Amino acid sequence: MAKKPHENAPKLLLRQAVLDDVPQLVELTSRIYTPEWGHSAEMLRSQQTHFPEGQFVVEYEGRIVGYCATFRIDEATALAPHTWMQITGGGMGSRHRPDGNWLYGMEVVVHPDYRGMRIGQRLYQARKRLCMELKLRGIVFGGRIPGLAKNLARYGTAEAYVQTVVEGKRRDLTLSFQLSNDFEVIGLLRAYVPTDHESLGYAAHLVWRNPQLLDQPDMPPITSARLLPDSVRVASVQYQQRRITSFDEFATQVEYFTDIAADYSADFVTFPELITLQLLSIENTELSPVESIRKLSHYTPQVKELFSRLAVHYNINIIAGTHPTEQANGDIHNVCYVCLRDGSIHEREKLHPTPSERNVWNISGGDSAATVLTDCGPIGVMICYDAEFPEVARHLTDQGALILFVPFCTDVREGYLRVRYCAQARAIENQCYVVLSGNVGNLPGVNNFDIQYGQSCILTPSDFGFARDGIAADSTPNIETVLFADLRLETLARARNAGAVTNLKDRRFDLYETRWRPR
Repeated sequence: MAKKPHENAPKLLLRQAVLDDVPQLVELTSRIYTPEWGHSAEMLRSQQTHFPEGQFVVEYEGRIVGYCATFRIDEATALAPHTWMQITGGGMGSRHRPDGNWLYGMEVVVHPDYRGMRIGQRLYQARKRLCMELKLRGIVFGGRIPGLAKNLARYGTAEAYVQTVVEGKRRDLTLSFQLSNDFEVIGLLRAYVPTDHESLGYAAHLVWRNPQLLDQPDMPPITSARLLPDSVRVASVQYQQRRITSFDEFATQVEYFTDIAADYSADFVTFPELITLQLLSIENTELSPVESIRKLSHYTPQVKELFSRLAVHYNINIIAGTHPTEQANGDIHNVCYVCLRDGSIHEREKLHPTPSERNVWNISGGDSAATVLTDCGPIGVMICYDAEFPEVARHLTDQGALILFVPFCTDVREGYLRVRYCAQARAIENQCYVVLSGNVGNLPGVNNFDIQYGQSCILTPSDFGFARDGIAADSTPNIETVLFADLRLETLARARNAGAVTNLKDRRFDLYETRWRPR
């Protein structure tokens, strides 16, 4: 299947800052703080000179829209009272210590025109990944309290106001955001930034403690070229098919569930196979089965744009179910669009159309199964019937996949159970996580629409350290809902290296092998 090269190019990129970024960063910080108080070119170059790996930028379509600066510091200095000018060496980052055991967050700025895209959240996540990679004790900084000046008379003291926010009785624009990102208040810093009149010069002394260093033994690593998070939160949408009158209605429903998953800080959200069958209810014309599938394919550009836009806007990786897509040679393939939060789009095709898909809809199978490299490690996609062929999951696992996503669409319970039982087997034999997402609901009177039976779930290997019965989350059949589960990658590493059984290590390569033909 021919790919458009520009679709795989990220629109949004989080990367380490370089010296060529300095002019844009001067402009960005001047926009936020005014030219007088923005960072000078000398400050920005100094920050990169002292600790280049601790400076991050976010680019959107080639423009820098976010920036954060950090440096390493010793615990005694980090946790003692200080001001911003003292701790940062006047913004130069000159108090960086290569052997410092804490990461100090000296700056985060986001362009005002790009707020709402979770740019700040991405920068905080980058800091946390760096902290864990360097095995530091945690992250510390002084956080603004912009609601303090307006509310001091009501609460009497800065301490009382902050305590009210910590207890969740009041929301502060900045402090509440820090608390939602797992930071804790350890005190107040007076005269931290005297010119911050909204905060009356105060800052909340905030820390985030590295969860991998809470006196726990080191976990066996999962080999990866990228630093992987300790835990990945996945969401599975059990999607209710319903009548709609326009593509905008479909988009509204999909965005609702994406927003929900993002609000619960999910890294991935997955939708069911053939989710776009719902679009047949717009015109509801009598068509042959083949004509109905080709009609759906006309929506391909809109479907891709929708899911890619949502992935970037809500800062979440989307496994966008599947959509019948016409190929250049006229064939129809059942395609899953994997839309990552950096704006890139990856296409994964169903390899094994069912007999009815081949005979009734004239759908052809794809010819490759490759992983998709995400910010949470490599993932794989098996579309419904593909899960019933162990070679597919093994091929994806051999490429490094840690999580396999299975969008499915089944009409009766027997068909659903085939997919479910096989997916559970794939989780066990490959020691990986498997996420299923299916359609529910029926549309009487809509032409070319079949009945639905679904029970979405999130499956694990069956061993100590995983969920009881190998099920991290399960749903009630045929009810619209969203499932969530936190999947710990270090638990996979432990099981693969030293579980009760070690399926991946114990394969008999001297007896058998599986080879995929190059295409």
